[in-house]
Amino acid sequence: MDNGNTTKRILIMDDEPDIVTYFETLLNDNGYATLSAEDGIEGLEKARNEKPDLITLDISMPKKSGVRFYRELKSDPEISSIPVIIVTAVTDDAGDPYSLGELIQGSESLPAPQGCVSKPIDRDNFLAVIEKTLASTGSCQVS
Repeated sequence: MDNGNTTKRILIMDDEPDIVTYFETLLNDNGYATLSAEDGIEGLEKARNEKPDLITLDISMPKKSGVRFYRELKSDPEISSIPVIIVTAVTDDAGDPYSLGELIQGSESLPAPQGCVSKPIDRDNFLAVIEKTLASTGSCQVS
C-alpha cells in the first residue's frame, strides 16, 4: 500500500487489549501509524489532541460507550470531520452492522459512520474499508 509521503494516523478505540494489539500490528504492517484508546473519554481526548486521519470505533466500551463517543465527536466542530469506521460484534438479527450506523446517528441528524465492519474481522476486507474510507469520505461502507 502506498500512502505517499504522508503516513495516515488511525485511532483504534477498543477496550480489548488483544484486539488493539492485532489492529496495531495489522495497520502498522500496512503503512499506517496508530494510537489507541480503551474508552470514549480517552478517545475524545486523543481525537482532540492528536487529530487522527481516521478512527476505528468499538461500540461496547467502559466509561463512555462508542455510541456516546460518536455523538460527541460529530457534535464537536473541531473534530467532527474525522471519519469513523464502526468495528463491532454487535449486529442486528440478520448480522448486519449497518443498522448500527443508523442507531448511532439517532434522532440528532448526525452523519452516518463512513464504515461498518463486523467482528470477527476479515483482515483483507477491514483493510479495504480503511483504504476506501481514507481515499474518500462518503456513506457507510458495509462489509
